[in-house]
Amino acid sequence: MEQRMLGRTGHASSVAILGCCAFGDGDVDATGHSLEAALAAGVNHLDIAPSYGQAELAVGAHLPSFRDQVFLAAKTMERTADGARRELERTLERLRTDHLDLYQFHAVTSDEELDQITAPGGALETFLAARDEGTTRFLGITGHFLDAPRVFRRALDRMPLDTVMLPLGIAHFVDPAYRRDAEALLEAATERGVGVMAIKALARRPWPKSTHAYETWYEPLDEPSRVQVAVDFTLSLPVTGFATPCDRRLLSLALRAAEASQPLDEAEREAVLLSQDLAPLGRDAGL
Repeated sequence: MEQRMLGRTGHASSVAILGCCAFGDGDVDATGHSLEAALAAGVNHLDIAPSYGQAELAVGAHLPSFRDQVFLAAKTMERTADGARRELERTLERLRTDHLDLYQFHAVTSDEELDQITAPGGALETFLAARDEGTTRFLGITGHFLDAPRVFRRALDRMPLDTVMLPLGIAHFVDPAYRRDAEALLEAATERGVGVMAIKALARRPWPKSTHAYETWYEPLDEPSRVQVAVDFTLSLPVTGFATPCDRRLLSLALRAAEASQPLDEAEREAVLLSQDLAPLGRDAGL
């Protein structure tokens, strides 16, 4: 599988980043099989969070056997220094490791949250201390909402961020306002050497109220040909990679598409936006 540099971190990440939200049911055996498949496909970057059900415990049951083979990214939704410290220690314990490679402010949705994180006693204090003590190597921010690109541009000016993670897929770029903000962020991140990771690359549209066939926050594409187009589109943007969806049943589709991905030029991306049966995901971009 192709690898790309994650900004200025010096790490070459696989273009498919294993979204461990798929393991929230805590099934240790099934998680082990999924981890084996991902590693065999060339995945070397895992993304996990305490809010993903029992995923930390399920992954932690296997992680010690391959910890030195992967770039481990975790997150917290805690906004205070004390809360972030407690959650960081719990994450390390559950994952059975003594350090992370990347610690991320999870699901930052507004300027108010950014202000809280960076205020005295805010979570940034714990992040900086963790980096200084070697508990994490790099710092990042993630977000789901349509304000994410704009908020993240402010965050780049206020925090020493190494990475950003946000929705970057066909279903997001059919929204002209979101596309404009996302492209501005991509330009700013590239100029600063900040790594960019995509989420919801396989999103098709919001779920119909009566149907939720997958454990994803959005209705995903699940036809191999359309998944391939979606992955090709996202990986043609200036990103390191995309997080696989939060349903283990979609993992093999995502991995195969990542392995077979071919870049699209600008004209081809525009043609994709016009040809796909997609719907803008609305204010929350698919959460």
